[in-house]
Amino acid sequence: MSGTPQSLYRDEGVVLRTQKLGEADRIITILTRRHGKVRAVAKGVRRTKSKFGARLEPFSHVDLQLYAGRNLDIVSQAESIRAYGQDVVADYPAYTAGTAVLETADRLTAEEKEPSLRLFLLVIGALRSLAERTHPSSLVLDAFLLRAMSVAGWEPALSGCARCAEPGPHRHFSVPAGGSVCPACRPTGSAMPNPVTIELLDALLSGEWAFAEASQGTNRREASGLVAALLQWHLERGLRSLSLVDRS
Repeated sequence: MSGTPQSLYRDEGVVLRTQKLGEADRIITILTRRHGKVRAVAKGVRRTKSKFGARLEPFSHVDLQLYAGRNLDIVSQAESIRAYGQDVVADYPAYTAGTAVLETADRLTAEEKEPSLRLFLLVIGALRSLAERTHPSSLVLDAFLLRAMSVAGWEPALSGCARCAEPGPHRHFSVPAGGSVCPACRPTGSAMPNPVTIELLDALLSGEWAFAEASQGTNRREASGLVAALLQWHLERGLRSLSLVDRS
């Protein structure tokens, strides 16, 4: 039944990762615009004469035609929309940040074929910024992570208390509580980040790039630590790629 017309579909997507299958094939994990995360077999792409193997590499934005399979779908056509890989890989900070973007998108879409248009658009926007050097790579990554957590329903409380919604700003920050906390709700062991760091997180979440780019290195590093801790808390384990990110 996999070859019937009803099983054929087309979508655009970003290649998140690949893995070898047999001697000549690959399994391609793609975050698509309309079908969410899809795992599909690209037959023969590891052969030197493959016509579309180079189009199905991580960081590639592609237009795809696929057959729905019983376990894995099958890629029948792939046309490049934009290959971000060459520009991203050429800059080490951009590459390490981009790798973290792709891993985050993969981890946040545990259920396959559950549409997530907002996350798809966030990934495209982050890769474009990294490829074009629009903003510092570390800021692009932290902005993406904050917004991706927001899409997943985990947006941190930055102005009001995460527990009682008491208007802030508040001096304490609790990762398990989900952000800033007031004195009455403050759990034991809460952090006391610099108020400017919280303002930086808010700027990254809302896209106030002028404020973010004017921030100091100490605040950026503190903000990155909070973002990583929040993401790890929600995912229940850290991202392998996050520890490799070049934040110099």
